[in-house]
Amino acid sequence: MGKEYFIHESSYVDDNVEIGEGTKIWHFCHIQSGAKIGKNCSFGQNVNVGNNVIIGNGVRVQNNVSIYEGVELEDNVFCGPSCVFTNVRVPRAAYPVHGVYAKTIIREGASLGANCTIVCGHTVGRCAMIAAGAVVTHDVPDFALMAGVPARRIGTVDEKGEIVK
Repeated sequence: MGKEYFIHESSYVDDNVEIGEGTKIWHFCHIQSGAKIGKNCSFGQNVNVGNNVIIGNGVRVQNNVSIYEGVELEDNVFCGPSCVFTNVRVPRAAYPVHGVYAKTIIREGASLGANCTIVCGHTVGRCAMIAAGAVVTHDVPDFALMAGVPARRIGTVDEKGEIVK
C-alpha cells in the first residue's frame, strides 16, 4: 500500500515522525524527529516543524513558518505566511537551555495572521483571530480578535472569523 500523504521531493522528513492521511507537505520543508502531524494538513513552502511538535487535524501552515519544540497546534489552526513562534523565555547564546522550552498552545480553530509573533508560554484560545503583524505577549481568550504591538483585544469573532462585536 502506498503513502496516504504527500511529501514534495525537495522536503526532508526525519525518522520517528507521524504524518496523518491526506496531509500535504510542499517544497523545502523539514519535519524533525518526534513530530506528530494529523490528517488533512497542509504545509506551504519552507516550513520547519521542530522536534516533538504536535499538530492536530486540518491545520494549514502557510509559507515560511517555523513551529518550534514546545508549540502545539490543535485541530483546524491556520498559520499565516511568516508567522513566528518562540520557545525560550530568556534566550541567551552563552546560556543555552538544552531542551527546556516554554509550552505554547494554539487552540482549535484559531487563526494567526501573516507576520504575527506568538511569544512562548501562552495559549491562544479557541477560534481566536490574531491580526497580521500583532505580537501576542499574554494568553488570548476564546473568540478574541487581537491586534497591535503588543496585541490587545479589539473585538470578538465567531467560529467563521466574522466580527460580532
